[in-house]
Amino acid sequence: MPKTIRGPGLFISQFIGREPAFNTLRGIASWASELGFKALQIPVSTAGLSDMAGLSERDTIAAVETILGANGLSVSEVSAHRAGQLLAVHPAYDDVMDALASPDVRGKPQARRKQAEHDLRRAISNAAALGARRVAVLSGGFAWPFFYPYPPNPAGLIARAFDELAARWRPFLDEADRAGVDICFELHPGQDLHDGATFERFLALVDHHPRVKILYDPSHMLLQHLDYLGFIDRYHQRIAAFHVKDAEFIQSASRGVYGGYADWLDRPGRFRSVGDGQIDFGGIFDRLTQYGYDGWAVLEWECCLKNAMDGAAEGARFIADHIIRVSERPFDAGMRQDGSPEALDRIRGLKRP
Repeated sequence: MPKTIRGPGLFISQFIGREPAFNTLRGIASWASELGFKALQIPVSTAGLSDMAGLSERDTIAAVETILGANGLSVSEVSAHRAGQLLAVHPAYDDVMDALASPDVRGKPQARRKQAEHDLRRAISNAAALGARRVAVLSGGFAWPFFYPYPPNPAGLIARAFDELAARWRPFLDEADRAGVDICFELHPGQDLHDGATFERFLALVDHHPRVKILYDPSHMLLQHLDYLGFIDRYHQRIAAFHVKDAEFIQSASRGVYGGYADWLDRPGRFRSVGDGQIDFGGIFDRLTQYGYDGWAVLEWECCLKNAMDGAAEGARFIADHIIRVSERPFDAGMRQDGSPEALDRIRGLKRP
């Protein structure tokens, strides 16, 4: 049944900074509320937020509830993107991925993985305690270095990579199930789960676990030239989170979909502030509403051109304008007639009045 999508929400990771009001959760919450946001997607690691520093897990939950409640905000999801990515790292990326880890585990892959496992467990418990019931993650991965192989990959290489990925995630899926929390994988290039086919492959290996869900982000699909509207038709039962992020792909005579190692500004495929790209958000909100998605529409701001403050202000209005408030009654309710067996038989001519 159609349901009204909740929103607008805001993923705050891109806005945490050193300057007030973006160095405290209190400051970000007040700013976001003034812009019209109704919920925040909060990272499990609150590094950079001085009012969260040094708090125990219990005190962190209480502080989040107090600060957001005072600003009329909810928690849409708990984000554990970094922890998910660090759960499964191919050794070729060890040094690069260390940038996502805390300084005390850099250069120590096993310690880094243990930290990721701890953060994932904390994200699950936080999501349950805060009533969000959803954790947003990246899958990490072992197969991505081999996504476009030459010479061909050895037989069984990708299968073994996915077996290991599933084995690492299965304990957290079971823990999430016990806590009543969904794990929402953002399908993202650079991760082993980056499109529908890789998601299905993983899903089969974890026995179609009920807590495996999708964080739907159309920007990554447009840049892969996926049918992002048809994706909703096919996978809507697994979509439990939604990032509102725009993108564009402008054909180039010198660079293709892989970008030619260029920075974002010079790539044919670029992330844009919402409304400035090519994505049909009207179609997306239509389909999600039709299929009964009742989660949050959460702005993830990433743009190679526009100022973040402008992108956030415009994004809040954009989402609010696209949310379809579901009708409480059919438009033709006044013309509907009695559907009793006697009336139906009379209409079909089986009985005379």
